[in-house]
Amino acid sequence: MSVRELIFPRACAGCRAPGHVLCAQCREHLRQAPYLVSRPRLLGAPVFALGPYSDIRRNIIISMKEQGNRGVRDHIGAVVAAGVAHLAARGEIPRELCLVPAPTRRRSARMRGGDPVTAMCQGAARRQRSLQVSEALSMGADTADQSELNAQDRWANLQGRVGVSAPVSGEPALLVDDVITTGATLAASMAALHAAGATVYGALAFADA
Repeated sequence: MSVRELIFPRACAGCRAPGHVLCAQCREHLRQAPYLVSRPRLLGAPVFALGPYSDIRRNIIISMKEQGNRGVRDHIGAVVAAGVAHLAARGEIPRELCLVPAPTRRRSARMRGGDPVTAMCQGAARRQRSLQVSEALSMGADTADQSELNAQDRWANLQGRVGVSAPVSGEPALLVDDVITTGATLAASMAALHAAGATVYGALAFADA
């Protein structure tokens, strides 16, 4: 046991059970097939979620985004990999594609010790060699924190502020995010990818709020 674990005992990110990064019961809870999410303003590609924004998923997202739990990110990568494999087996997406993390503000990523969504995608790619990760999307420096805005302001906040910073033309892409709320981030991201010539097969989120 490390000194850090003696001072801050390890606890499950989902249920706080002692001694686990993510306990077996919570891992089993996360074994859900991806389902189609209805968002009327998300046009051009289907949007899938791996489960509802329930207590366990909410706790995990808060743990990895706001409490600095980097260890759980790789576990969620495994959940994303399983979801991608499920969609491919159903014929919803190709088996070989590029995972594109939804963009985040640089300041937020620095404060969190790296972008959790990118880490999720990288964890998924480590488990499936047919997957690649492209950090192609970026947010403008003047973008406000989405979590502090209401639904209408979230859409306005992202107008013209999501850009493509890496070549994606012709790439088969799947957009990935941690949680869907209003859908503003996914919609702006899809629009930017389409405009840059990417073939976007859809979006996949760890949780649907």
